[in-house]
Amino acid sequence: MLISPAYAQAAGGAGGGLEALFPLVLIFVVFYFLLIRPQQKKAKEHKAMLEAVRRGDKVVTGGGIVGTVTKVIDDNEVMVEIAEGVKVRVQRGMIAAILSKTEPVKSDKSKEKSKDDSGEAGKGKAKPKGKSKAKKSDNENDADDVAEEIADEDAPDTDKEDTVGNGVSKLKGLLGRK
Repeated sequence: MLISPAYAQAAGGAGGGLEALFPLVLIFVVFYFLLIRPQQKKAKEHKAMLEAVRRGDKVVTGGGIVGTVTKVIDDNEVMVEIAEGVKVRVQRGMIAAILSKTEPVKSDKSKEKSKDDSGEAGKGKAKPKGKSKAKKSDNENDADDVAEEIADEDAPDTDKEDTVGNGVSKLKGLLGRK
């Protein structure tokens, strides 16, 4: 005959059950460190990001729509302006990313104190000429401050003073002030 007979191997020792369990435990440990733990960390960061959403933040929704948060309705919904005059309600959980954060509004006293200490208004700009802030109402002061902040964000780094001045004057014109 050309084929040799095959005989069964003798049974192994009693430690076979524990040795067979070791590869399964090793696979679980690898999955934990490569898959489960990073996903938990990412979910925790996303939850913290969603809790920090404020009015004025530029966000991207889960559907890819980019807009600015105009109002935080409650813990679950925000109002997002996606185009001029077009506002939509978005569930907070559907915000995928925050593109730019707004700074918290500082009190007027701290602004005046910082201006007096540094001798400058804002971020290295010269004080705007025209009406003094003492003669303006609080609402006009707030509108001017917001206009300057918007102009600062949109202005390129080169020729910043000129661009900021033009942006502020355009925004004041839109608001109906001279």
